[in-house]
Amino acid sequence: MLKLIIGVKGTGKTKALIDMVNKATEVSEGSVVCIERGLKLRYDIKYRTRLINTNDYLIFDAQSLFGLIAGILASNHDVTDLYVDSSLKICNDDINAYEKMILELDELAEKHSVNIIMTASIPAEEASDIIKKYI
Repeated sequence: MLKLIIGVKGTGKTKALIDMVNKATEVSEGSVVCIERGLKLRYDIKYRTRLINTNDYLIFDAQSLFGLIAGILASNHDVTDLYVDSSLKICNDDINAYEKMILELDELAEKHSVNIIMTASIPAEEASDIIKKYI
């Protein structure tokens, strides 16, 4: 399942994501992964969660982010939940590439039975039909 949490800056997207990550970490029978840009979540995410900073791996576009997520799922078969904070920013705000990646990630999530939840700074009234499908 792929789910997007969208809204403008300051609407609580990251706080909601942190709560979801920490709850998933408590109940998951497998691994929980959280991908972020920078180090802002380091002290908010429970230590059992695998926290990955995209800057450390030179992830700066949608194709690279998709490759990172696919690689994580390929190398660790017990990932149950995968979270991405500021996903559109990681994708360099390229909305067309982002929408293509969303469709690919949805297929990947279904195939591997993993929950993928991402935040993106997109005003709800500007969301495309592709993005609205995953809200």
